[in-house]
Amino acid sequence: MMHEEVIEKITLKLREYLGNKKAIIGVSGGIDSAVVAALCVRAVGKENVLGILIPYGAQSTEDGKLVTDYLGIENKEINIKEIVDKFNYYKFDKVSLGNIMARTRMIILYSFANQLNGIVVGTSNKTEIEIGYFTKYGDGGCDIEPIADIYKTKIFEVAKILGIPKKIIDRKPSAELFEGQTDEGEIGASYKEIDAVLNGEITKGKVYDAIQNRVRYSEHKRKMPPTFYVREEK
Repeated sequence: MMHEEVIEKITLKLREYLGNKKAIIGVSGGIDSAVVAALCVRAVGKENVLGILIPYGAQSTEDGKLVTDYLGIENKEINIKEIVDKFNYYKFDKVSLGNIMARTRMIILYSFANQLNGIVVGTSNKTEIEIGYFTKYGDGGCDIEPIADIYKTKIFEVAKILGIPKKIIDRKPSAELFEGQTDEGEIGASYKEIDAVLNGEITKGKVYDAIQNRVRYSEHKRKMPPTFYVREEK
């Protein structure tokens, strides 16, 4: 399927799903949230899309504002440093602290959704979901995932068609969960390699084994929690 067809299909589905509700999106300045915001604007109009900028401390919101200004959507900024630091009384490691940041952002997005009769629109792509590269009940907490069937390497092509600013497309993907963090650095492979494994183009080797392990160990993230049925079935 051509990328233009993919864009049109997602736009129609978003329009149907959102209806008269406002799209609430956490805009980081990364390519995924930029693409999702652009798709929502196409679907329901810029007046019905709200971009929330949620930095921690001195994290820059420059790229996030570039996205919201380019799309002409309203933005609100909330710095979560004070909130997150209160959780860090026990001096958690950087990964645990990063998860706290992601879950705090999710709470803020849902608070706006509750207040504005909105829908929290997720920004995870197919690559991240398949390898479990998201925080459970953090950036994985949303009402709809528009780009969940598009691999990361294809997101760049979709972004170009949507006219996303080059600075955003060229930016190194990062969840910004700790200083100097990048997606590929943390995963230990490039998105090109990861997608090649997931697509079946790479079927052996060190990268293959590492990615397959990630898929296997993150299965719980893609399922609802198990329910223990204790009553006798009729």
